[in-house]
Amino acid sequence: MRLAIVSDIHANLEALRATLESVSADGVDRLLCLGDIVGYHADPEECVALLRRCDPICVAGNHDRAVAGRITTEGFSADAARGVAWTRKRLSAGAVRFLAEMPLQACVEGAVVAVHGALLPEGGCEMTRLDTCERRLRAFEALAAHPSGARVCAFGHTHRLGVYELRNGVFRSRAEDEVALRDDALYLINPGTVGQPRTEERRATYVVLDTARCTAAVKRVEYDVSPALEKARKAGLLPPRSSPIRAVTGRALRRLGLYGPVKRFVRSVRRGTA
Repeated sequence: MRLAIVSDIHANLEALRATLESVSADGVDRLLCLGDIVGYHADPEECVALLRRCDPICVAGNHDRAVAGRITTEGFSADAARGVAWTRKRLSAGAVRFLAEMPLQACVEGAVVAVHGALLPEGGCEMTRLDTCERRLRAFEALAAHPSGARVCAFGHTHRLGVYELRNGVFRSRAEDEVALRDDALYLINPGTVGQPRTEERRATYVVLDTARCTAAVKRVEYDVSPALEKARKAGLLPPRSSPIRAVTGRALRRLGLYGPVKRFVRSVRRGTA
């Protein structure tokens, strides 16, 4: 089986179209979506409709569940909460029902366990970020104990591409674009994000898992992001266009790995909690 794994589309129609064109050219057998189809961008209805036409296996992300009224936006950033409120007013009843009915977890042919955020025994599949070694090791423990016997867990939510391996008690990150999956190891695979990049990688990314060849191949897709950003700005989902100085500063901070810490510090100063 060749399985295309996508995540975190976030209502970016241009990114989704380009990604699905690439997936079609890859000749995969099935599409697996790890959630957060909606949120942040301005084409939620179109993205839900386009994705449904592909008959994907889907699990729910936190934005999907919030829009469908399954959870509140407590803990969401101001931008995320605004996107949820905006999206709720614009989705059709059928699209909302589709989001509401997506499960938190899926198992694909006993080979892959799929979640949005994390596979953890205590739950929190859609909200927990696997952004530390400790959390990833806990997810490996949950995968090892999963009744399916699957050796791969696919997850999203962090918007960061990554393949992590646990073999003979040794944990490591695999940086190759095509990773050979060993029979005696467990894997956590994050395909990155289709429509909401948060690293220097601005292209849409996904992963093709080939269970016959035992490989996981990273795919990157170029697309014109300008229309998506312009629609989001017109909808009030993004701030006005950044100044050149601000844009250059943001890129420099991302290269240094400091964008997240600086952004959190600025928010704390604004709230008076720094």
